[in-house]
Amino acid sequence: MIVLRDSSSFPPTYRNAVLALGNFDGLHLGHRAVIGKAATLARETGKPLGIMTFEPHPRRIFQPHLPPLRILPLREKLRELAAMEVSFLRVIRFTKAFSQTTATDFVTRILHDTLHVSHVVTGDDFVFGHNREGTTAILGAMAAKLGFAATACAQLDIGGERCSSTRIREALMLGNVELAARLLGRPYSISGHVREGDKRGRTIGFPTANILPAPIFLPRFGVYAVRTQVNGRPVTGVANLGLRPTFGGTRVRLETHLFDWQGDIYGQRLNIELAHFLRSEQRFDGIEALKTQIVEDSRKARGMLA
Repeated sequence: MIVLRDSSSFPPTYRNAVLALGNFDGLHLGHRAVIGKAATLARETGKPLGIMTFEPHPRRIFQPHLPPLRILPLREKLRELAAMEVSFLRVIRFTKAFSQTTATDFVTRILHDTLHVSHVVTGDDFVFGHNREGTTAILGAMAAKLGFAATACAQLDIGGERCSSTRIREALMLGNVELAARLLGRPYSISGHVREGDKRGRTIGFPTANILPAPIFLPRFGVYAVRTQVNGRPVTGVANLGLRPTFGGTRVRLETHLFDWQGDIYGQRLNIELAHFLRSEQRFDGIEALKTQIVEDSRKARGMLA
C-alpha cells in the first residue's frame, strides 16, 4: 500500500479506482464492511482499491482542549490498512482551511478532477463538506452527474448494537471493553514503548511495564485484566490505567504487572489488550493496603484470563 498525502501529486496508475471514503478512526467492523464492499467492487471490475481518510481528527483542530476522540492511533491504522491489500491510501490533511471546502467542491475538485474515481463507497451516515452539508444522497446525485458511482453501506449491527465509533466510545467510558472488542472485531488495546518509571512496583514485589498512552480515546480509569506478547510469547497480566492517586500522579499512564515474567523490557514496544475491567482506580492509605489489593486484583485477573 502506498500512502499519498494531499500535498503529493496523484499517480495516473490509480485513476478510476474504487474508493472507500471515511474517517475510519477505529477501523471497527462497520468500517471494515465499507472497505470490504469497496474491495469486492474493485475485484469485480479490475480497478485499484483506494481509501481516503482525514488526519488529524477534526476535534484536534476545533476543540484541542478536549480529550481526543480517535480510537486507533494513525500508526496502528496504517498497519491495519496495509494488511487489507489496499492499493493506495489518500490522507487528506484536515485543517481549518480545509473545513471550509463545500460539499460540491469536495466531490467535483477532489473526487472527480483529482482522483478520477470510478466508484465511491461510504457508510450510510457519512457527512462531508463545510458545516457537514454533504450527505450520501447529495454524493450519489453528484456522482451520477459527474459519471461515477456511489454506494452507501447500511449500518452494521452486532448483537443488537450499532457498530459505530460513538457506541464504542460509550462502552469504553463504562469500562465495557468486552462490548468494545465485539464491535471493533479485535480487543481494544493501548500500545507504546516501555519506559522507566519510579520503580515503586519493583520494591513492593509487583514490577510494572509503564506505557504513556498515545493521544487516543481512553477507557474508564481503573484496573484491567490484560493480554500482550513479549518477544513473541503470550503473556497475561493486570494493569492500572490512570493517574496513580496513591502516589499523587498527574500524567496518565498504563502500568502493567506481567504474570510469571522476568527480564528487562525497557524500550520494547508492547501492545496491551484490555480484556476485562476489574475495578475503578482508587487511592490507598498506604503501601500495605495497595499490596493487598494488587494481590486480589491479580487473583481475579488470572481467573478471568484462564
